[in-house]
Amino acid sequence: MTDRGFGIYIHWPFCQAKCPYCDFNSHVSARVDHDAWARAYLSELTRIRQLTGDRILRSVFFGGGTPSLMTPATVDAILDRIQRLWRLSNDVEITLEANPTSVEADRFRGYRAAGVNRVSMGLQALNDNDLKRLGRLHTVAEAQTAFDIARSCFDRISFDLIYARQDQSLADWQTELTRALDMAADHLSLYQLTIEPGTAFGDRFARGALRGLPGEDLSADMYELTQQLTSAAGMPAYEISNHARLGAESRHNMIYWTGGDYAGIGPGAHGRLTLDGTRYATEAASSPALWLSGTLEGRTPETLETLDPETVRDERLLMGLRVNDGVPLDIARQVIDYDKKIVGLEDLGLVRQTLDALQVTPSGRPLLNAILRELIA
Repeated sequence: MTDRGFGIYIHWPFCQAKCPYCDFNSHVSARVDHDAWARAYLSELTRIRQLTGDRILRSVFFGGGTPSLMTPATVDAILDRIQRLWRLSNDVEITLEANPTSVEADRFRGYRAAGVNRVSMGLQALNDNDLKRLGRLHTVAEAQTAFDIARSCFDRISFDLIYARQDQSLADWQTELTRALDMAADHLSLYQLTIEPGTAFGDRFARGALRGLPGEDLSADMYELTQQLTSAAGMPAYEISNHARLGAESRHNMIYWTGGDYAGIGPGAHGRLTLDGTRYATEAASSPALWLSGTLEGRTPETLETLDPETVRDERLLMGLRVNDGVPLDIARQVIDYDKKIVGLEDLGLVRQTLDALQVTPSGRPLLNAILRELIA
């Protein structure tokens, strides 16, 4: 049994529109039977409880898709069932992702009444032209209004921004990030735009039609500027792309990054569960229709895969080296030729060893993927 925390991820697969950069399991649907989806989530929660037994739950995360399209009644029913099935920690974190176009004061008050205590907002840009390029349906003014509504309802707020966008200059990003830091959120997720295969941007890029993307040097400058501005504002990075004021780190994501257990519920949701000393990976059917019908008919639409010790170690390295604290030395030293590899990486100033952990240095963070390839090869 892991002692690094237990969380639940609820995946709501529906969006108002599919963003061209998005490779998540999200779908646009003209009609959603909210009652049927609520019944399915409740059924899955009961099944998962039979697997996990009595555990202390540290976090719940409603992701998607656009979970702020869920009715407050559905969120309330899910959280009520969760409280009946597991013991909640005194500081349980319950997060709901929201898009500015689906933020309404009454709806947010309903989420708060249901038990949500943290909101993560997909602002993505503070520039109207770039919002259109990113396929977003809101304007900067609407984003600010949505943020103000969220701030009036919740003590903890995070929002996302994407940088290294088309035709974005370093000065543009400095202006935008400075405005974001002035908005009084306690957590920011700041991602460089990545072009994923199978997305609209991926297809456009393959045809040579996605112009104005920054080169490696400009992207690196934007990353460095991000670290400087966030640190100066009291929101340093605690993970590659995540920044927070002290104590406002995402507890749910820390469960992922430190090798804790989490149940994934909903179409395409992934999970990691330790059952009777064995680590398992779970993956739900990605099709919303298949997942819904299977769940309601009592046919669990999920695979359960046993993870061997080497895979568990590799996952622990892949995730744990993303955060400042790194991974425990006893796990890192399981890597073949560890000492030889680490000496080389230390000489380059990319990693460091403390008394009990292996950590990636600030200089090594932009090269994290290369470091991981070297360690796990």
